[in-house]
Amino acid sequence: MSLFAQRQNTKAGKARSASLSNLTPYVEQLKPKVAACLQGLEVSQLSRPELGLRLGQLVSAELDNQPNSLNLLERRTLLTELINWVSAQYPRQSAATRQAEERAAAKSEASRQANASGSDPEAPHSAKHDDPFYVAETRLETKVQITDTIESAKDAVHAKVMERLDVSAASQLPREELSSQLGEIVSEVLAEEKIRLNGPEQLGVVELMLADMLGLGPLEPLLSDEKITDIMVNGPFQVYVERGGKLELSDVKFRDNDHVVNIARRIVAQIGRRVDETVPLVDARLLDGSRVNIVIPPLAIDGASISIRKFAKKGITLDVMARQNNLSEKMAMVLKIAARSRLNILISGGTGSGKTTLLNALSQMIDPGERIVTIEDAAELQLQQPHVVRLETRPANLEGDGAIDMRDLVKNTLRMRPDRIILGEVRGGEAVDMLQAMNTGHDGSLGTLHANRPREALTRLENMIGLAGISLPAKAVRTQIADAVHLIVQISRMRDGMRRVTHITEIVGMEGEIITTQDLYTFEFEGEGADGKLQGSFKSSGLRPFFASKAAYFGLEQRLLEAM
Repeated sequence: MSLFAQRQNTKAGKARSASLSNLTPYVEQLKPKVAACLQGLEVSQLSRPELGLRLGQLVSAELDNQPNSLNLLERRTLLTELINWVSAQYPRQSAATRQAEERAAAKSEASRQANASGSDPEAPHSAKHDDPFYVAETRLETKVQITDTIESAKDAVHAKVMERLDVSAASQLPREELSSQLGEIVSEVLAEEKIRLNGPEQLGVVELMLADMLGLGPLEPLLSDEKITDIMVNGPFQVYVERGGKLELSDVKFRDNDHVVNIARRIVAQIGRRVDETVPLVDARLLDGSRVNIVIPPLAIDGASISIRKFAKKGITLDVMARQNNLSEKMAMVLKIAARSRLNILISGGTGSGKTTLLNALSQMIDPGERIVTIEDAAELQLQQPHVVRLETRPANLEGDGAIDMRDLVKNTLRMRPDRIILGEVRGGEAVDMLQAMNTGHDGSLGTLHANRPREALTRLENMIGLAGISLPAKAVRTQIADAVHLIVQISRMRDGMRRVTHITEIVGMEGEIITTQDLYTFEFEGEGADGKLQGSFKSSGLRPFFASKAAYFGLEQRLLEAM
């Protein structure tokens, strides 16, 4: 399938149907030079796009020095013939075969060195980077480093490449084939513009253009960086990222505001939604589960805004959080026992404090035999159990009909025979239905809400019930909350960037019209270290947990008391 839109005319058709015999002398003339160019390289391991870029440079250099040079179509055909000839001379191995051979070679070399030194070749390495298999895999997965030279070259050729591209045909091609054909076009345009780039740099130009066509353009490098947790686009020329809990300005830029809007539309189209002037606000998610919020003009005055909360590739457990000092080991044990004992738990915290991460960690304590239903605005929970039903809200259509909100989903969930209900975030009238579910046999349910302290979380929950339009006395509302919710876990992102669990607070009952609580654990701030990190300790109140009797039912009372 051709990518050259302007070559679909009569002249192009005649050129394509012409015999290749006119190019045979050129092919034969260039074969020795191609062989010399590839000497010393592992040709069988080169991908077709990389091979095309290397040979494209050679063809351009050779033909530019000849008086009767070929036209662009003839050059492309000549390049294709040379690539096919090289591919026949050096049959390509599959990635799996190459990796297996490299592992075998690396293992053989490791054994030889181990025998020479008298050590055990099967002994585990103390560091991952000492592992020869790790080194081999790293080399295979190395990506092109995008530099300013590659960026400027891509900007210089972008318009001309797109002119020669049949976008509708390109969208039907597999990524590998599209990359190969796009590489040939890029090589030709670079030669026309007299822009000299080496092979890896040309590959970088192709990767950037593929990211624009198939991915999320300038955001692709940020999405692949595992150290970045949040990406915030404020118009075309200002992109902030959060790395290590701190915000920093990145060097990523878009061409203009239309470029940002096009990327936004590509994001929402993947999940069947739209963003335009009639629907300028959208909550969405990427294919990997990352959460996205988009606001476009006229609501966003300085250009379209895209906020991405990245999906964590590695599941974080309570043990990992304890090692990272997000909470203490004994606090982790209390939370494990609370989840195992089927307590109804609310996780409270501010924006970006780690509520969803902690919710995912707690959910790992749920028994695999239980039926779990999750309800979210944008699905991002990562449950490992086999029996999970994931529900997601739906906005209204252009006529204002068809909206399905959290409350609708909670009501429907009660008819689905769930063992546990997990709400991604409680923010409105669904609080009433959630509390009723917790009070009618769905113990062990989990949810998150926005609040700065446990007591404020209770107040917010009370206010949300009021949003449902139900008129109840304050005491009745608070009694329902006290009966339904057993534990509030407060998590906070502190000014040094570290997320810490600051309170594990238990709801004990009612005294008059007041909900009574007791803190099982708190974080006490003690100062700031020389490295700027806050110092403090997690303190136990020493009180006997009110849910100790429930833990005893599950055989966990003794371990709970030891953790206190």
